[in-house]
Amino acid sequence: MRAFNILLLFLFLVSCNTPQAVYDYDQEVNFSNYSTYALFPDFRSGLSQLDEKRLLASLENQLQQKGFSASSKADMYVNVYTDEFREQNRNSVGIGVGGSGRNVGVGVSGGIPLGGPETYLQITFDFIDVKDDALIWQAVVESKFNPDASPKERQTQFQKIVQKALEAYPPKK
Repeated sequence: MRAFNILLLFLFLVSCNTPQAVYDYDQEVNFSNYSTYALFPDFRSGLSQLDEKRLLASLENQLQQKGFSASSKADMYVNVYTDEFREQNRNSVGIGVGGSGRNVGVGVSGGIPLGGPETYLQITFDFIDVKDDALIWQAVVESKFNPDASPKERQTQFQKIVQKALEAYPPKK
């Protein structure tokens, strides 16, 4: 039973660090018409050069796995932009004191935050029809991000983010 409880705690902690995504797309588009891609001409991710290189390597790998090939005469542009923000850690320990007497209750409680603010990265992936210059598909992925992570850890994080972004492409109509 103890091993089961430890497994549940581990799964809970791992799931808290999983990237979360939301998707949107043009319902009129036939996504099977797209097989080639290029980066948006004015591509600026907002990441450092090293992190942008990691992100692009992951993105190219995932796009190739989905059957896309890079081309100078692409059907679709891919644009990616990021926003980094910090949020206060949501974990806290509650302390409460209460009492009652003759149907009258008195209570005092409070929360003590655990840890400092956490850094999050929100990455937006836009797929744009080259011919019509129109947004056809979008994924917005939010994930915890450790700015002090090693290069290998950063690469792994970007792989998870890109995989989460592209798991819903092409959309199921």
